[in-house]
Amino acid sequence: MTQGAGQGPEVMRTATLRDFRVPAYVHETGPYAQSSPPDEATAPVAEPEGYTPTQRDLPVINRDDTLQVAVGPAAVPVPQPTDGKGPLFVVGDVHGYLDQLMAALQEKGLLDSAGNWSAGTARLWFLGDFTDRGPDGIGVIDLVMRLSAEAAAAGGYCKALMGNHELLLLGAKRFGDTPVNSGAGTATFQAAWLLNGGQKSDMDRLQDHHLQWMARLDAMEQVDGHLLVHSDTTAYLDYGDSIEAVNDTVRETLTRHDADECWDLFRKFTKRFAFRDDGAGAVRELLDVYGGSRVVHGHSPIPYLLGEVGSEDGDDTSGPVVEGPHVYADGLAIAMDGGVTMAGKLLVQQLPLAV
Repeated sequence: MTQGAGQGPEVMRTATLRDFRVPAYVHETGPYAQSSPPDEATAPVAEPEGYTPTQRDLPVINRDDTLQVAVGPAAVPVPQPTDGKGPLFVVGDVHGYLDQLMAALQEKGLLDSAGNWSAGTARLWFLGDFTDRGPDGIGVIDLVMRLSAEAAAAGGYCKALMGNHELLLLGAKRFGDTPVNSGAGTATFQAAWLLNGGQKSDMDRLQDHHLQWMARLDAMEQVDGHLLVHSDTTAYLDYGDSIEAVNDTVRETLTRHDADECWDLFRKFTKRFAFRDDGAGAVRELLDVYGGSRVVHGHSPIPYLLGEVGSEDGDDTSGPVVEGPHVYADGLAIAMDGGVTMAGKLLVQQLPLAV
């Protein structure tokens, strides 16, 4: 098994958010080849406002509306309550960085040195985006599936939410280069997957049980007053007026195997930054409908939310500094994507956070 950071072979980082290039295998022949000529497949198109299916345009937010929370190290091992529910942890976007994930979970006392669940009745939620951009997305999924069984046997649980990259990988596998109406011209899931860091090794190792697991993931959940979602968007409101209704609608959409419907779902899950600037109202809208006192999300990297990103020409290779979760929107939103794909930090955090 792949061990934590420093215990396995060193892996070169894949393209970062600053380094937007199509992987070399986009022009190969075979199952990953584009059906359109290279220039047509990668030609930029005008995208509707709020539509962000690729990583080309991630705007930087001013720091004025944000609050960086200093997070100290958690006690190891995880303290177990004498009765009732165990402590609650959330994990931000992993994007295939299995070694960093193992190290972060071990640091919090959730895994032992062998990579097995060691947190007893603790509760662990992954906020989605397990694959793409990083070296071992399937390994991440396999780990989460295994921990789900181990945690349940110990009286706790390990659960996961649907991210836009799960939708993207499902679509690439199911629909390939089938044209879909993107709202900005013709697109395909396969082209979007490649443009968003799709890894050939993940597609080669993808099996039916991985697909079934991803397709059954919930889109949102409320735990201890925290409304857990993947994306910082209000698009969830388009799918139901309760958590159960949203989750059922998303699963039913995937069950119908309609390429255009699945693309629309993916498109809406890629929307971001609804809570920035004067976005407290958008957070309250979600909380009023689905309950909870805070929204906890991944999807939008904290380095972009804080303006701590390098230059677009790639000269700055030092990487952003991410110390912990990012609380903003009048304290109503907690961002958990530490920007691991851009040399940031893979975040595992115990909730609640004190501000």
